[in-house]
Amino acid sequence: MKTLQKAHMKRLSPHHIAVIKFALFIALVVTGCRQQHETRTKEIPELPRAVVQVFTVKTENIPLMAEIPGTVRPIQDVVIAAKVTGTIAEIPVELGYRVEKGDLLLKISAGELAAQALRAQARLEQARRNLKREKELLRQDASTPETVKTMEDMYRVAKAAVEEAETMLGYTTITAPFDGVITRKYVHAGDLATPGTPLLELENNMVFQVEAWVPESLALNLHAGDEMTVRIQAADLELSCRLAEMAPAADPVSRTTLVKFSLPSNPLVRSGQFARIMLPQDSVDTILVPSEAVLTVGQMEKVFVDRDGKAEMRLVQTGGRIGEMVKILAGLSSGERIVVKSMKNLRNGQPLQPETVQHSVTDTRD
Repeated sequence: MKTLQKAHMKRLSPHHIAVIKFALFIALVVTGCRQQHETRTKEIPELPRAVVQVFTVKTENIPLMAEIPGTVRPIQDVVIAAKVTGTIAEIPVELGYRVEKGDLLLKISAGELAAQALRAQARLEQARRNLKREKELLRQDASTPETVKTMEDMYRVAKAAVEEAETMLGYTTITAPFDGVITRKYVHAGDLATPGTPLLELENNMVFQVEAWVPESLALNLHAGDEMTVRIQAADLELSCRLAEMAPAADPVSRTTLVKFSLPSNPLVRSGQFARIMLPQDSVDTILVPSEAVLTVGQMEKVFVDRDGKAEMRLVQTGGRIGEMVKILAGLSSGERIVVKSMKNLRNGQPLQPETVQHSVTDTRD
């Protein structure tokens, strides 16, 4: 038998032997791939049902609010400047010092002004004596009414000179014009002061206002007494303010109008802080979703939609934020339900067990 098999093999050509070997190789490969596929299929577990909170997307009519930048300013502030020439003799205040009306801020040493006041006072006394003497002479018919009139004019001139000298001398002592705090200090004791030289800045830090340049299209709808909302980010404040003043004309270059809004007293408000005034505009229909529902991956933004009980990843295009909500410009339709929580490990196609949540729009802005 073996002899016959060997004889049969000897009758096969090399070509037939190669074909048989290739067929055996293909059979082995197919068998191996089937076993590997079956193994991998068994290794992939079925995704568990994810318990998630969902939000029903709907179109809302939102009143738009324009955010107008502004600056916090004191209602009362003044730059105190020198009116006479002299050396700073005394300056008992420092930056941040709180002063009351009438408190001493600064003294200027001006000996020449004091001397001028003394000379003017002496001339006044002399004019008074001369006038008195001429009146006595007139009663004795030893003078004329014209001479007395001249003496009266000289007396009035001397008196005016005294008042002027005393006024100039008064400029050497500078007091606070109102209650406030020192915000700038430009000079120190020993410095030379000349007329017009800034010395100190004082502001009333108890009452503030926000100054904003409002576009003319929005300013047309504003009136004195209107209540608005102002946000001061540095102090983490949201306050109600009232329109106090508005310029009667717009700036021809910027096409904006200066508007001042009075602020309530608050210890966190500081002069110079950046503020935003919320001004109402027209309303618009838009889709809003909770900001936590939007996942950002690189430059892409996505949400998970509850589609027939399974998670479906959806790319979206967002707009501005409105409180805790975000505008959706593209990618979602009204009536769809999206996942708002438990999204970190959620996979596309994973079964969902949804729980409905509600969100509301707390504020609006453009």
